[in-house]
Amino acid sequence: MAAGMLASSRLLRCSSYFMHFRPRTTYVVLLPENPLDTEEDNALLRTESLPQFDQLNAEKCWTGIGKLALDYESGVWALEDGIKDQREPATFDNIVGKLDQLEAPMNTAWGAIKTLYTVKNNVMNSSSYLKIHERARKARVHKFQSRPIYDACKNIYSNSDLDEAQRRVVRKFLLEARLNGIELPYEKATIFATTLRKLEHEKSVFKKKVIESTNRFSYNLQDPSVVRDFPESLLKSMAVEGADFKRGPWTVTLQPHVYNSFLEHCPLTELRRNTYRAFNMKASNHISHELSNSVHIEEIRSLRKDQAQLLGYENFGQMSMETKMAGSVENVMSMITSLLAKAKKSQEKEISSLQDFAESRGFDLQLEAWDIDYWRRKQKRQLFNFEEQQLREYFPLEHVLVSLLEMCSELFDISFEEIREGEVSTWHPDVRFFNIIDNCGEYLASFYIDPYQRPGEKLRTQQDSAWSLCLRSRSLAAHALPVSSLVFNFTPPASPEQPALLTFAEVSLLFRKFGSALQHLLTTVPYGEASGVTNIEWDAVELCSYFMQNWLYEPATLQRVSQHYESGLPLSGSSIQELIASHKHLAGYDLCSELYLAHLDIELNTRNEFWLDIIRELWPSYRPFVLDKYDVHPCSNTSIMADVWAAAYYSNLWSRMLAADVFQAFKESNESVSEVGVRFRSTFLSLGGGCHPSEVFRAFRGRDPSPEALHQLCGLSQRKHHSHTEKS
Repeated sequence: MAAGMLASSRLLRCSSYFMHFRPRTTYVVLLPENPLDTEEDNALLRTESLPQFDQLNAEKCWTGIGKLALDYESGVWALEDGIKDQREPATFDNIVGKLDQLEAPMNTAWGAIKTLYTVKNNVMNSSSYLKIHERARKARVHKFQSRPIYDACKNIYSNSDLDEAQRRVVRKFLLEARLNGIELPYEKATIFATTLRKLEHEKSVFKKKVIESTNRFSYNLQDPSVVRDFPESLLKSMAVEGADFKRGPWTVTLQPHVYNSFLEHCPLTELRRNTYRAFNMKASNHISHELSNSVHIEEIRSLRKDQAQLLGYENFGQMSMETKMAGSVENVMSMITSLLAKAKKSQEKEISSLQDFAESRGFDLQLEAWDIDYWRRKQKRQLFNFEEQQLREYFPLEHVLVSLLEMCSELFDISFEEIREGEVSTWHPDVRFFNIIDNCGEYLASFYIDPYQRPGEKLRTQQDSAWSLCLRSRSLAAHALPVSSLVFNFTPPASPEQPALLTFAEVSLLFRKFGSALQHLLTTVPYGEASGVTNIEWDAVELCSYFMQNWLYEPATLQRVSQHYESGLPLSGSSIQELIASHKHLAGYDLCSELYLAHLDIELNTRNEFWLDIIRELWPSYRPFVLDKYDVHPCSNTSIMADVWAAAYYSNLWSRMLAADVFQAFKESNESVSEVGVRFRSTFLSLGGGCHPSEVFRAFRGRDPSPEALHQLCGLSQRKHHSHTEKS
């Protein structure tokens, strides 16, 4: 985000043409040898209509984004000139409104490019995508480097006539510009730019070493008895020869979709231990000195601290809080401490119970970290008497999707209209397109849904890869209404006679991503820079996702969305209760695991001690095992060390806490569910990034958030009984 944007020179390169900028005078545009693309010959430039994906390819996207970026940069320069010449008053509409209008075409085109990269990876590969991304990024950062626009926005922000959404838009601009170093004097600005370049280099090296060390590890299994309980999907992923996935041999790797499932199903403790150790010693001296990330961890931490201190912050953690609802490291730690108090007590009971269970099945060792997933699966099956794969028969995709849309119609007073195949251009015959209509018949938004995996064509970065992508944002200045694309990797129908069936985890994924899409689609904020999920603080952005998922732990919802694909019957009452209870299995252990990483992330970005000393200090407070001598997990944690989640790893937990509290309102209110649903729509779904999430929460809940509802949702404390009157 803003803090990670690199300062760039105003010498901009785009394909075969160049723009030379003369900072304090004017600029000259040297036209390309070939004419720039037009709307007639490049579908990417038709940003006022829905994308025509069948006419897009990597080359069209590259030349199209170059044209749009050039138009945008020229518009920003013209706006700067207008400010300097004082041609018109510096008002919100004249400055921020024009920026919103200028950026809308490029943002819409970028949405189409992201979607194409995700769903047609064979057409838009990673190399092409990253090249286009860099060109778009350089154009976007341009406005944050403009001192005339920045000064004008400072004056606009002091204007008391701005409404809340307008203030949020201007504040976002000022903050991002400041985090990009616009207020730094020349000497410090030069150091700042150098620091960011070094930081990006260190993070790039960190990622490469993780990838290389991950790829170095593999070993073959020949013994069929070891894999007798492995699911077919895991066998296929491990098979040396795909056609012989049932006979072997099979290869164990550290790829997440293999590693995680292998620990769950491998019956041999020694193999689990060796594989666990290999995973947690990646990119460390245990592998090789050349692949070790230990020095890079310290260098990244040091550079982040330098970055923050150049901008006037004490440390990187404090700087990160500028874009978070929590607001301060102290508030984050308060949440972590509050959740840990009950989670740790529950974890102790859970591990003791699991130890007893494992011993009753002949296990004669003390449970270690590499044993938990295996014995957890066994205990869960014994306690709840069902297998995840067996539940698939009760979750045909079509019935689940229809039920989800019906629920949203009732909750939020909207309706969905599917557009027939052929009336809208899509990228594959499986893709469906829906309009969203208000209760008064007014068109609100649209979305695509692409449900099935397509190996070799659709991007798949992990086992449950799914995306809610913004194709177009709501913008009054650009006369644009929202469009999004929902992309999944569900298993397609096995045969014409059997529909596509979902695991319960996939049902949860569908609800989560749809919740995120709804926040984009139902926004009423008229500015692209604050509509939908744009400009929502990082730690609140997943609230709507988890809110929708929480409905799946209600018996009435499960009865509604389940329907056996042959008999048509829903899950039985007892099966529903077992499914809900299984969600809380080892919930304390899971929460302690997540709290540990959240705390570790904060410590790494606020303290100076050596990283290994920090994990040795924190580990005993969260984990029920002794830290293994080969476990150096920060060396391969790209999320914290080399991605955007530095000093923000806690964000997922914060969103879960908010969502649990919000969901509780549907249980304890004397209002009908539909009345509370309309209030949810008018706050969380409507206001998006146009209002601070703390204010949105108070408007909906009437108070500040509490972690108690998350305790209850995870089964860590008993739910208080409230009266709730159901009304139609």
